[in-house]
Amino acid sequence: MTLKVKNLHRIMEEHAPAKFKESYDNVGLMVGDRDCEITSILVALDCTLEVIEEAKKKGCNLILTHHPLIFKKPNSITTDTLIGKKILQLIKNDINVYSSHTNLDSVKGGINEIIMELLGFNNYFTIDPSDRRGDNDNNTGIGRIATVTESTTLSELCDKVKTSLNIPVLRYSGEDSYKISKVAVINGSGQDYFSEARRLGADCIITGDTTYHYVSDFNEEGIPVIDAGHFGTEWPAMQVVAKWLKNQLKFKGYENFVFESEFSRSPYKYK
Repeated sequence: MTLKVKNLHRIMEEHAPAKFKESYDNVGLMVGDRDCEITSILVALDCTLEVIEEAKKKGCNLILTHHPLIFKKPNSITTDTLIGKKILQLIKNDINVYSSHTNLDSVKGGINEIIMELLGFNNYFTIDPSDRRGDNDNNTGIGRIATVTESTTLSELCDKVKTSLNIPVLRYSGEDSYKISKVAVINGSGQDYFSEARRLGADCIITGDTTYHYVSDFNEEGIPVIDAGHFGTEWPAMQVVAKWLKNQLKFKGYENFVFESEFSRSPYKYK
């Protein structure tokens, strides 16, 4: 059975409806043709020039990313800008790009909940529920807070995050011996939800992209912050999404191969 871009859109929409994206976000088909037949799919966190080249080499004519290729409307599409170079490369090589971002963060079984499962947290609720949820939807929204069932210190939790998310280093604040009972997890950049997490009883926050003053203030208030990085709190979940998509395609009768990008990596280096 032939898989077209519009079929992939339907599958992603069923799992993470675009209506659940945040107001500032841009999701869906970024570049491409809805009637195009898909050869293979490359799953990546970002549509970088390296990822585009990887798609070309692997014969993938659709790149599924978490972060939108087009976040803000470009004024022009030329080789003078990075976004222009990417779009022109994609069009030249007949490669489609589809992005599922904050809608995929928010839904049941989405990025945030996958990270919760990878960390071994089961008893959790949503920090900022979406106002577009249905009556029986108690999950959809940004961030999750879990009750820690076993006695855990901050130092132990840091080690668990590193192991579970397969990251070599992380940043954190707080006393190593601090006992944690309720932890908030917000994948990617979560600072906008720190105050609400605190109000809901979180005594530790795991996220990425933290800045000095936020962490300093919460440290003074006795709430540790574990910064596992934007990449570290999202790419492990996107790898799970790639496996989910492969299974979904097979279940629906499609035989297209799904690759996990070998060039999805953090831009940061550490010495």
